[in-house]
Amino acid sequence: MEYLKNIFVFDAHNPIIFTQLYFWGFFAIVLAFFSLIYQRKALRNAYLFFVSLFFYYKTSGIFLLILLFSTVMDFYLARFIYQSASSVRKKVLVTISIFVNLFVLFYFKYSYLVTDSLNYLLGLDIKPHNYFAEMANFFGGNFDVDRIILPVGISFYTFQTISYSVDVFRGKLKPVESLLDFGFFVAFFPQLVAGPIVRASDFIPQLYKDYKLTHYEFGLAIFWILKGLMKKMFISDYIAVNFVDRVFGNPLAYSGFENLMALYGYSLQVYADFSGYTDIAIGVALLMGFQLVTNFNSPYKALHVSEFWKRWHISLSTWLKDYLYIPMGGNRKGSIFSYIMFSIIMLYVAFLFKHWLVVPVFLLLLTAVVVVAKKSPRIRRAIDTNINLMLTMLIGGLWHGASWRFVIWGGLNGIGLVVYKYWRKISPFKGNHTWPVRLYSIFLTFNFISFTRIWFRADSIEQANNLMFKIANDWTFSLIPTMILAYKEIFAVILFGMTVHWLSDSFKQKYQNWFINSSIYVKGAISVIVFFMIYQVRSADLQPFIYFQF
Repeated sequence: MEYLKNIFVFDAHNPIIFTQLYFWGFFAIVLAFFSLIYQRKALRNAYLFFVSLFFYYKTSGIFLLILLFSTVMDFYLARFIYQSASSVRKKVLVTISIFVNLFVLFYFKYSYLVTDSLNYLLGLDIKPHNYFAEMANFFGGNFDVDRIILPVGISFYTFQTISYSVDVFRGKLKPVESLLDFGFFVAFFPQLVAGPIVRASDFIPQLYKDYKLTHYEFGLAIFWILKGLMKKMFISDYIAVNFVDRVFGNPLAYSGFENLMALYGYSLQVYADFSGYTDIAIGVALLMGFQLVTNFNSPYKALHVSEFWKRWHISLSTWLKDYLYIPMGGNRKGSIFSYIMFSIIMLYVAFLFKHWLVVPVFLLLLTAVVVVAKKSPRIRRAIDTNINLMLTMLIGGLWHGASWRFVIWGGLNGIGLVVYKYWRKISPFKGNHTWPVRLYSIFLTFNFISFTRIWFRADSIEQANNLMFKIANDWTFSLIPTMILAYKEIFAVILFGMTVHWLSDSFKQKYQNWFINSSIYVKGAISVIVFFMIYQVRSADLQPFIYFQF
């Protein structure tokens, strides 16, 4: 009985993840039943929907109810939007969809920020209360009502359902007829908890296509899965457990060189971890005949910050562009929405400052900006478009968490985009594509992105300050060779990861095609080698994927 309980009941201390043997046993069973029904599309979609619900239950337990609520609500709201003849009613309905989805997201993600700030500003003693847990306890649960836990993947599927309602409102998409089909789109288990964020216009048409898996697609799927496992377990987990986590945990105990290498190591770690997850998700989905969007495109080859954000977490970057940046006016103009969002961000920043004087200061700043903008249409256009860009990056930062660290991280990336926009007009290297210039541009971009990650990774502002202090001040160059020898295995893995990352796209395509076109025996042998390498470096405890916390 205990064995069956472990299989079917959610365990908060052991949620299901791609790197567990349990997941691959689960997936093998899913594929076995899938092979019996794949030709009957309605049954196939319903089957994968319920399988995905079980997967999410094993990942998040009772939070499955939040996913079901979001799914049912947006399914019916989208139908009402499509059927409504009144433009006003359509706007009201899509507003309800956006508001309710964001309210649920904000409740779980930002309750502690709001209550802490209100307590500080107004001298109150408000404590967060988990009303969701209280409702669950009413039906026989035993959950802690004094603690609010963020449901895994809520940021991803919330953005997914919002984009569906908005696309139906814009007339870009017809609503799905079947609730089970829509539920499958929202809950499809390979990408449910950490992306990529799937657009309904890309995924829903695949629900009604016949299953097809060519020899090429089969080889490609296996290649994606093996590549993802190597990224996650051989590179990311190894350098995290043995080096990066230790240095970031106590920066003052390490030298400036070690702190700098940990920062570079984290840039590789977070890329290998997140892109590794999406690689596995793409491969698993492809084996079932579904194509997910590419989420990463060698981001550390970027020549500038703008290109980096076209290569990194592409599904989120394009979502923010289409549903936030462009509605605010994009690079053309400002809008009422821009200033509404600006006011919301300023209020949020005031909460983070935890001082009421911040509000009038920002109001004074906003007034000054408006006065200056009125004197020159050119200045106003520049201010409006830069505000749109900065707001998009700040909101992207806040999407990752309710903390000053993420505000700083998003703000620095926004500043980097604004600075580059003007620099490219006067750059002496404009139009120069020689390899020294490209190398310099890649080096500068990588270092800037790594620098911003200090606040993304650090557990506190103090920890980030300590790490920067050590990098800036604590250098004993004569000891560097000794430290390189001491960390030779870790630095070798970092060098291996970055070398593979910076290989040319044409070379990568060659060895990918070689693997795809190889015999099943060669694929099996390579798979055994990959699993052996992973086994040699794996840590005692499986490391969760970084983006599960978002």
